[in-house]
Amino acid sequence: MAQTAPPRIDTGQQHEVAPVRRRPRQLPWPLNIYQSAIGKKYAMAISGIGLLGFVVVHMIGNLHLYEGPVQVHEYGEALRDLGGHLAPRTFLLWLMRLGLMGMFVIHIHSAYSLSRMSLKADDSYAGKRNYIAADFASRTMRWTGPIVLLYLLFHLADLTWGWWLGDEYVRGDIYHNVVESMSSLPVAIIYIVANVALAVHIFHGTWSMFQSLGLNNPKFNDLRRGIAGGLAALILIGNLSFPIAVQAGLINEDNRSVPVGEFNTDSGHTAPATPGNNTAAPAAPGESNA
Repeated sequence: MAQTAPPRIDTGQQHEVAPVRRRPRQLPWPLNIYQSAIGKKYAMAISGIGLLGFVVVHMIGNLHLYEGPVQVHEYGEALRDLGGHLAPRTFLLWLMRLGLMGMFVIHIHSAYSLSRMSLKADDSYAGKRNYIAADFASRTMRWTGPIVLLYLLFHLADLTWGWWLGDEYVRGDIYHNVVESMSSLPVAIIYIVANVALAVHIFHGTWSMFQSLGLNNPKFNDLRRGIAGGLAALILIGNLSFPIAVQAGLINEDNRSVPVGEFNTDSGHTAPATPGNNTAAPAAPGESNA
């Protein structure tokens, strides 16, 4: 039997429903796009593409370690001399570093914001989050992200700033610093564990990146999974090879062709230094290990 709604009685009073949460102040266009969940997903995906490109290029560049100290030093000098005579030494390198820092900030902030939005949405329902359809990589993103961030800070303190190596750090001698650092078993284990976490993060991040950019179709899921798994495996194998090779003695300083810290390259830059004397190597402003 059909039921009709009771007639609405107009009492002359307006009843307003309070919003679930106060909306933030709208920023001007196009910044207001980032205030939405979709905008944050796009920002995280695009910044993730930039960071992924850096990780791949950085890993390929580090393969020069297998050639020897002179070759990896020349690679570092080539990075510092980007732009040739059209830009001051290390200028373009620092521009890229600042760009990477910006992408890191955007990536971390968007991930944190989306996580907070997801938690608030879960609190609005009686049911709890269901992990049945989520794989291991997606469930561990909240852990692999902070692990990768801590690993990045350790990596900078170890091989760029030289804080971890202390007196054994030689400014400008990338090969020496890598061998000295990864010859320590605890440090090698840190690099191995961190790079496993990085590979898991990259796998799920690459998979989610396609979805965030609207490239989500069952026909292409196998291709997406293959690209994500291939990139993660490539980076994992390449990065794990360095601490393992140092521990196995495949990368060592037994047969160095030049003394530690002394290089003469075609660029005309010489860095005389000895272990335990970090200030002996004159370096251009902003110069550090690649």
